[in-house]
Amino acid sequence: PGDVKDEWRSILLLVLLYVLQGIPLGLAAAVPLMLQNRKVSYKDQALFSFVTWPFSVKLLWAPIVDSIYCNALGRRKSWLVPTQYAIGIFLLVLSSHTKGLLGDESHQDDEPPNVLLLTGVFLMLNFLAATQDIAVDGWALTMLTRKHVGYASTCNSVGQTAGYFLGNVVFLALESADFSNRYLRTVPQKDGLVTLDGFLYFWGVVFIVTTTLIMLLKHERKRLPCDKPDLGPMDTYRMAVRILCLPSVRNFCLFLLTCKIGFAVTDSATGLKLIEAGVHKENLALLAIPIVPLQIVLPFVISKYTTGRAPLNVFLWAYPIRLLFGLIFSALLHWTYLVKNLDGTFPTYFYVVIVIAYSFHQITVYSIYVALMAFHARVSDPTIGGTYMTLLNTVTNFGGNWPATAALWFIDSLTYKRCDGAENGQLLCSSKSDEKLCTGAGGTCSTTIDGYYIETVMCITLGFAWLMYGRRRAQWLQNLPRSAWRCS
Repeated sequence: PGDVKDEWRSILLLVLLYVLQGIPLGLAAAVPLMLQNRKVSYKDQALFSFVTWPFSVKLLWAPIVDSIYCNALGRRKSWLVPTQYAIGIFLLVLSSHTKGLLGDESHQDDEPPNVLLLTGVFLMLNFLAATQDIAVDGWALTMLTRKHVGYASTCNSVGQTAGYFLGNVVFLALESADFSNRYLRTVPQKDGLVTLDGFLYFWGVVFIVTTTLIMLLKHERKRLPCDKPDLGPMDTYRMAVRILCLPSVRNFCLFLLTCKIGFAVTDSATGLKLIEAGVHKENLALLAIPIVPLQIVLPFVISKYTTGRAPLNVFLWAYPIRLLFGLIFSALLHWTYLVKNLDGTFPTYFYVVIVIAYSFHQITVYSIYVALMAFHARVSDPTIGGTYMTLLNTVTNFGGNWPATAALWFIDSLTYKRCDGAENGQLLCSSKSDEKLCTGAGGTCSTTIDGYYIETVMCITLGFAWLMYGRRRAQWLQNLPRSAWRCS
């Protein structure tokens, strides 16, 4: 009974650690929606999208976290404690500078957001969260007994999802004055139930208190003589280079780095465009709630079809359908302007249609994701531990990040606006200064060509062109013998 009790304590602790990890990730995903309300450019959104990159490239410093530590504190706590203290301090400091970073939503021209500094802050925050993730992943393998070590991935999934939900959906809903006044208050007020600075301060305190308790009360299991020695950092880097030198892996990496170009603008900009069209950011976040059960069930259903010899066949089936969703979301965005009520609200059926579209889109997203993960597991060399799998996952994540950043960056350049009704004949609206001149002259800037639609057509065209290469390459990769994926 005592062992079971200790195991449940460990499981609950792991879930808590992953919840804490999800908080900065959820906040980082909420900031672009808040920036969109402040009418920043898509180039600024592209700049901020770099904050998602640390989780995609953590392989670069993971070997250092795994091998350099202080024996007195413990192998995992040597990194967990300082990184969580740093995150807590970051959040506390950030809580007193939110207005300087995000600006004032009601006075956007006088106090615009400092996107460059905001990007630097959240980039550092996510770097710390990624480092904490490496430490917690490693600690989970020794914190749980071998009998229950399979629960580690469940703790990760449940905890990180809950943390992301708290930092994103719950925060955006409670921060919204409209949502708070409509559902949570009897007397309306101008601010939401929660403010960004208050939310940051609360979680900063939680991080520091939790970390202190873990440092004092939770001890790591001592290494046993029978434990397998770990690779040093240089050995791990050499192993990664050896893996990358394999022709099969090089070809697969090219496949992974280019396969998501076709989805780039749909995945990165559709939500921002809906906010631009007038959908409230908290409503957009709340639309994710009915999709969560689907996201939990889908991997289990799809995995039935990816466990055979050719998991990439599922990828090839879902790929063209996911590309066509680019056209569907473009049509929905255009429809958004048509169904918008005079008071700025939207009818209930609009949200129902959006949820249905997103739900079907998620089937294609998860089909591609699960198929790639299954192929990673099939080809990874089990004799060299997790380095192989981590390398392939890193390339996969990076293959989604760089096209998304590029897609956001070019939307402004491909968008054409004109100034209507200006007294001085002002015609251009190609920059923030032009927009101010137009407004000052009594005119309004109207979009004649939206770069989102141009990019959608470009991405879908590139996606179908890539599919001709990808179909042949996927079949070639699946038909390679196991020896082609081995380092020795």
